[in-house]
Amino acid sequence: MTHFPIERTNVVQLFWLRCLAIVGQLATIGVAQLWLGVRLPLEPMLTIVALEVLFNVLTWIRARRGIERARRHTDLDLMSQLLVDLAALTALLFFSGGATNPFVSLFLPGLAIAAAVLPWRNASQLALLSLVAYGALNFQYVPLDLADPGNLLRLHLAGMWVNFVVSVLVIAWFVSRMSRALRARDAQLARAEQRLLRDERMAALGAQAASVAHELGTPLSTMAVVIGELRSESLTNAALKPFELDLQTLEQQIALCKSAIGHVQTRAAAPVRQAVAEWLPAFTTQWRLRHPQVQFQLRVPPQMTARIEDTVQVGQILTILLDNAAYFSPTSVTLDVSVTPDDARFTVCDEGPGMTAELRTRVGTSPVMSTHGGHGMGLYLAFASAQRLGGDIVLTPNTPQGTRAELRLPMATLFFGSRSQT
Repeated sequence: MTHFPIERTNVVQLFWLRCLAIVGQLATIGVAQLWLGVRLPLEPMLTIVALEVLFNVLTWIRARRGIERARRHTDLDLMSQLLVDLAALTALLFFSGGATNPFVSLFLPGLAIAAAVLPWRNASQLALLSLVAYGALNFQYVPLDLADPGNLLRLHLAGMWVNFVVSVLVIAWFVSRMSRALRARDAQLARAEQRLLRDERMAALGAQAASVAHELGTPLSTMAVVIGELRSESLTNAALKPFELDLQTLEQQIALCKSAIGHVQTRAAAPVRQAVAEWLPAFTTQWRLRHPQVQFQLRVPPQMTARIEDTVQVGQILTILLDNAAYFSPTSVTLDVSVTPDDARFTVCDEGPGMTAELRTRVGTSPVMSTHGGHGMGLYLAFASAQRLGGDIVLTPNTPQGTRAELRLPMATLFFGSRSQT
């Protein structure tokens, strides 16, 4: 959804208010002239209304161009709009009784709008001009020409009532819309601050991860060399033969550590785009090396023609979700891939003890302390990374027990059917 600056919203609202004002002015002139016996100078008054219409058309054209060009309207633009309305109202009142016209208090809605949308200095200038206009209309105006002067008081009271209703409706409508726009802007600012805070945390964690990855490179290389020598020694030393499988496992774990470091370095360079059909089997095979004791099941569609824009980051998210599932439920972890018309979904299910409803609402918004000694940092990073990719993670209870973590990512390609790999 596109959000436009609040100043542009104010100009559009003034445009619609002026449309209503023009309709009201024409209706008032027609009723007064045809039914109330008030003979008005129609030529100058209709000329003023025509100029208002022309100005409103120009306002609409400028507002549309401003939307197309993402242009902000300044306080001077808003004040010029209100000044035109003030001038038009003053001119119409001049030709229709001046300060004796019951509609003279229509100066007040314009001032209320100015106080709501303009800085104090501009609003005070407009207020001063309104006072000057009102004062001038006490001395200079065209008196009303009534067919029956005896109806003057009745007409004046009726006009005051209509004027009060119009003023209340205009002020209430504009101020309520302004309040809604301000609340929407405040909500956007709050979301922007949250995103900024999250991005700052992610940047700090990324810098720490890069530093740790650099520091771990040398110890891992040393460990790989030592294990390689032990494996070579086991070929001739019978005492080391029973440990050959253990040494092989250590080599695999060191390879996984080096791969993780490589992912950090790759992520710092550029995103890696890859077809799902190529990436997902290789990813899950590598993840199984981290948890060889876990009973894992992968269910994927048979036709996977889509491509993932950033396999490194998606892999990091899935690794966190799968690691959490494997920790709580080593006997059953599943990864399902499905597609809707709007997104692709990677669902990780386990049969562990599950999460409380209160914990599910807090996980991912900030690091939290779990009952198993964790701090929720992994899930916090997973949620933040999913949002950076334009997706989200939804945690729900699994049936009959456990947790269901669903990663949703925008995806245009549709998949059909499914198959299982165990």
